[in-house]
Amino acid sequence: MKSVDYKLFFTVLVLIIFWMIMISSVSVWGSFRVTSTQAAAWYISEAYNHFYVIRNIIHVLVSLVLVWILVKVKYTYYEKYSKQIFALAIILLIVVLILWEAYKWARWWISIPWIPFNIQPTEFLKFALIIYLAAFFKQYKQYLHTFYDGFVPFAIVLGVVLVLVWAQPDFGTILVIVPISFMMFFFAWANVKYLSLMFLVWVMIAGSVYLAGDYDRETGENKNNLGYVTQRIDNFLADNEDAIKNRTINFQTEQALIAIWSWWFSGLWFWQSIQKFWYLPEVQWDFIFSVIVEELGFLWAFMLMNMYMYIGYRWMRIARYSSDLFAKYAAFWITSWILLQACINIWVNLNIVPLTGITLPFISYWGSSLLSLSFWLALLLSISRDIEPEKYKKIMKRKNHVSIRKFLWM
Repeated sequence: MKSVDYKLFFTVLVLIIFWMIMISSVSVWGSFRVTSTQAAAWYISEAYNHFYVIRNIIHVLVSLVLVWILVKVKYTYYEKYSKQIFALAIILLIVVLILWEAYKWARWWISIPWIPFNIQPTEFLKFALIIYLAAFFKQYKQYLHTFYDGFVPFAIVLGVVLVLVWAQPDFGTILVIVPISFMMFFFAWANVKYLSLMFLVWVMIAGSVYLAGDYDRETGENKNNLGYVTQRIDNFLADNEDAIKNRTINFQTEQALIAIWSWWFSGLWFWQSIQKFWYLPEVQWDFIFSVIVEELGFLWAFMLMNMYMYIGYRWMRIARYSSDLFAKYAAFWITSWILLQACINIWVNLNIVPLTGITLPFISYWGSSLLSLSFWLALLLSISRDIEPEKYKKIMKRKNHVSIRKFLWM
């Protein structure tokens, strides 16, 4: 049996180890605050500052065991059962809307008492959607340029997904799903005029969501479920004077920028962050990148981004050398998804895009995110076992020019 891409696996493992080390630093205040509440309710005897570290170790162990099991599954089984995997993801989206109460303004999580973390269905939806579309594009590749047999089924699938995610509401996930789905369909040789029409419809819907959202400009309290979207966009567009006058405007982003730009290349070094002590709320999730820069400086942040690029290179290599169209699609778009999500998270920290709630892959604390990434990693390692670099190079020698769209057909 051929071996998997161990360079990819060990790069991801190093990233996870780095994450575990950083969580032990950035989550100190959050851990103490959570356990203080538990101690006040007599659930535990006294507060402590390693609450998230313990849970993080459990998440990592569960995820590594999951990768070890799933990597033994041949990737063709994912293609064979792609409809069932996608149906299960849809069922979870419906379950979270019906059976679980909203936390603040959202229904994002399924809480099961004997599981040490909440399940977020949208994280598994990303994996299921890519698997389903990759299998669909392979099976119906000769019809994808048509309206009824290609565009309409794609539009229906994407429409169902967006409606269910919208109902939660989770517009951060939509921000990733829409561009990746569009690009998947485009590179699968879809008709560009149909995609252009769908893009215009999407822009109109996005504009309507912004206009429909309402919130109190003084307190920042949302008046409807769409208010937080409008508020985040307004916060992003607000000038610095407004941000100083009202702590509800751009507060998280302002604190993230302070963390990033205060110490430049030197950093405060490990455990020395100032912003993690409530200046930057819930720092172990969306804004962990800011504290990494604050403590370790720009050099380590640059190394972190280079690790993402190297992981992207390994995944693209798997996509390039795979002879199976489903494997090629799945590997290529899993890579694109991870890199896009990483870019959006870092852009939020740098105030380049509005606050989205999107995690930094393999770095942000989130059990569901790490589990879904385990599915992705196991699938890619399974695909890497069957790649044929030498056969691909022989094919390329006979071709003078190959576009990206043609590359995904070879």
